[in-house]
Amino acid sequence: MSSPLSRSASSRRKTLTKRAAHLLDVNTLVALLDEAHIHHRAATQWFDTRRLQWALCPFTEAGVLRFFTRPKTGELTLRQATAMLDSLKQQPGYRYQPIAADWNTLTKPLSRRLHGYRQVTDAFLLGLAIHDDLVLATFDSAILHLAGEYNKHVHLLAN
Repeated sequence: MSSPLSRSASSRRKTLTKRAAHLLDVNTLVALLDEAHIHHRAATQWFDTRRLQWALCPFTEAGVLRFFTRPKTGELTLRQATAMLDSLKQQPGYRYQPIAADWNTLTKPLSRRLHGYRQVTDAFLLGLAIHDDLVLATFDSAILHLAGEYNKHVHLLAN
């Protein structure tokens, strides 16, 4: 017969589940940082989720810096855009997600549904999410087709 102490410890272990970290795609990151973005409100509401674990990788960092420093979209200096990104990374739940695998390794699970240049960025980020057991946070519903049986690695944000 087990003691109440061991039963409660066992049940506590069962209720403590690992929260999946969400890898933000570039559009989600832009929506979060740009108050004029059509999805800013939805992005900030989701981002305010209690105990949200979220990640950026070098690819998403570069994408957001490119967006905000372009003359037609962001018009920030590289220093300003970098400071904005650094400030965001101070928010709770952040983790840096390095990329340790190459294109072929990351996109192999998606190869049957990967058909064109417009899928390159999505495939890379989704492949990273699959490879590193993350969930890609995106507004792009088309990525669900690309994900196929890996759709548990996609969190489609409501717009």
